[in-house]
Amino acid sequence: MPDENPLLKQATLLGGDPDAIREFYENWSEHYDTDLLLSMGYVGPEIAAEALVQHVSDTALILDAGCGTGLVGIELIKRKWDLTIDGIDLTPAMLAQSRSKGAYRKLNLADMAGPLFEIDDDIYDGVVCAGVFTAGHVGPAGIDELIRVAKPGAPIVLTVRDIAWEADGFKDKIETLEQEGKTRVVSVTESPYHTKENIFCQLVVLEVV
Repeated sequence: MPDENPLLKQATLLGGDPDAIREFYENWSEHYDTDLLLSMGYVGPEIAAEALVQHVSDTALILDAGCGTGLVGIELIKRKWDLTIDGIDLTPAMLAQSRSKGAYRKLNLADMAGPLFEIDDDIYDGVVCAGVFTAGHVGPAGIDELIRVAKPGAPIVLTVRDIAWEADGFKDKIETLEQEGKTRVVSVTESPYHTKENIFCQLVVLEVV
C-alpha cells in the first residue's frame, strides 16, 4: 500500500477547528482538483453523484453540502443536465473555484459543524455530501441539518472516510437516526475513495422520513 499523501494526512489532523480547516483549504484551493484527481485518484464525487441521481428526478433541486471546488456539481450535471444545484462551503477560495465551474445556481458560505441558518426547512429534493465526513472535519452531528433542509422522502447521499466511520461515531449515528424514525437507510456500501492510495469510504444513502 502506498504512503498516504502528506496533504491528505494533514487534512485528517485538523481537529475539527473551523479556522484551521478554512486556512488549510484556502491554501490548497488552486491545486486541490489536480492533487485529488490526478495524484490521489479521488472518486468521491463520482460515486456520490451516481448514487444521488438514481433517486431524484431530472429537474430536482439539490444541495451540495461542503461543495469544495465543485467536483460533485460537475459530476451531477454530467448525469442530469437539468438539475438545479446549490452549494455551501466553509472556505471562500473553494467557493470561488466552484463558481468558476458554472454548475451551481447559488453558492454560500456555511459551517456544517453548526446550524445552517441561511437554509429553510424542507427545501431540497436531494442532498449530497462528499469529502466532508472524515477525520478532523465535520462530525456525525452535521447530518442533522442535512435532514432538516431536505424534503420528506428526499435522498441524502454521504461519503464517510473509512477511518472515521466507526471511530468517530458515524455508524452509530446512522443507526440511531433510523431507530428514531428520522431517516430510512437505503444502503451502506464500502466503496473505493482514493484509488491510488487504496483508501475506502462508506457510501451512505438515506431517505428522509
